[in-house]
Amino acid sequence: MENNLTIKGRVIEQMDDNEFFHFCQENSGLKFERDTKGQIVIMSPTAILSGDRNSEINYQLRAWNKREKRGRVVDSDTGFYLKNGAMRNPDAAWIRNQQFSQLAENEINRSFAHICPDFIIELKSYSDSIEALKGKMNEWIENGCKLGWLMDVDNEVVYIYEQGKPERTHKGFDSTLSGDPILPGFEFELAELRF
Repeated sequence: MENNLTIKGRVIEQMDDNEFFHFCQENSGLKFERDTKGQIVIMSPTAILSGDRNSEINYQLRAWNKREKRGRVVDSDTGFYLKNGAMRNPDAAWIRNQQFSQLAENEINRSFAHICPDFIIELKSYSDSIEALKGKMNEWIENGCKLGWLMDVDNEVVYIYEQGKPERTHKGFDSTLSGDPILPGFEFELAELRF
């Protein structure tokens, strides 16, 4: 069961991207996503274990990117407007340099970017529905993400999503998970997510 609250209504659902961004800024104590219908989802804060795991995910991705300098790494507070009208914020995301350089200055500093990351990670929290998260992963891929990992740490399973390929699973956290060829040389140490 998810603890997120969805706000519906004609006024809410008709907000354009600029109005939605300002709505988020005026309510900065809350974290939001927007679905394809324009409904606003208020995201619950995470428990300490999920926060620790999310920090590890971002640490490993950022460490690889600092060595390789191939793009930009952002955390779960970063919003992305997708082609389907939704605004989502994955737990971790990577945007290659070529794509990042095409963003307008106002999208870097004063708005959510109208761009889909090349790579995202979603981390299943205790209260998350795996089916809802799988739907979100498919949404990422349909909107241009090249590679996505849905990590279910408690069951030691990673669901892997790639453009043009069926979903596959990686079971067990005693090995590394490769980001090749989208993230050349990125090897994620899954055992670091164990409690």
